[in-house]
Amino acid sequence: MSTPRFLSLPPGVRRTEIHTSRGTFAVLEALPGSGVCERGPALLVPGFTGSKEDFIAVLQTLAGGGRRVVALDMRGQHETPGPDDPAAYSCAALGADIAAVLEYFDDQVHLVGHSFGGLVTREAVMSDPALLASYTLMSSGPAAIGGSREVEGRVLLAALPKVGLEHLWSTRIEPEVITKGVAPEIVSFLRRRMFMNSPAGLMAMAHEVLSSPDRVDDLAKVTEDAGLPVLVLYGENDDGWEPREQAAMAERLGARKVVIPGAAHSPAVEAPETTASALTSFWNDAERA
Repeated sequence: MSTPRFLSLPPGVRRTEIHTSRGTFAVLEALPGSGVCERGPALLVPGFTGSKEDFIAVLQTLAGGGRRVVALDMRGQHETPGPDDPAAYSCAALGADIAAVLEYFDDQVHLVGHSFGGLVTREAVMSDPALLASYTLMSSGPAAIGGSREVEGRVLLAALPKVGLEHLWSTRIEPEVITKGVAPEIVSFLRRRMFMNSPAGLMAMAHEVLSSPDRVDDLAKVTEDAGLPVLVLYGENDDGWEPREQAAMAERLGARKVVIPGAAHSPAVEAPETTASALTSFWNDAERA
């Protein structure tokens, strides 16, 4: 899971909500420190077991470029409630949620999907690319995830119905987090976030990230026809989708590619300044195109 290194909100960042035709979403909203928003807004979508807090370290920097930047909790994640119906957490259903959030803005939006959020956001892109100014896949891939994160997902799917989340947290997840040297207040946040997630959502999202089909060719056709700029951004040490797999996806999409030195699966946490700089440069170029 993505693990924020701090939780205090930087200046210009606030907690609020966005009300849409598909429900209300908890968000972090960042605005420029002074002046007006001179550039197009951006929407940041987290991955599986993640939340809007995964983007705390980049929000102030991104907004400093003169734009409104919003990071959200998807349906069933952290502070955005969700139903008990597993069907509500398919990529298609969650993508429809993202499309509704995009419609909330009064301008075309720079959309970023991190990890599982990439599989979700591409559904929104393919449904209506006209809502977008650009699209970024961050540490995401063409289809189902593999490697160690696939193993973690399958353990969750198998164990959660049998032993429950409390047992999984106390015997597996928390010890791993503590071993990594995560500060106690962050461990407390991770526990709170995990237990605020919808149980049905956790199971359904895990299934989605483990079984998602390759839709890159469909996405490439839509973005090419729409003239939509696409960026594939990932850490050089990504342990989710392999870097070479993401590089190949970038080629298939005809996308710009940025590899973040020293980062793994969560560049916005692990290398926030470099990641924010790459996003800002891409967004500015997209607006000039």
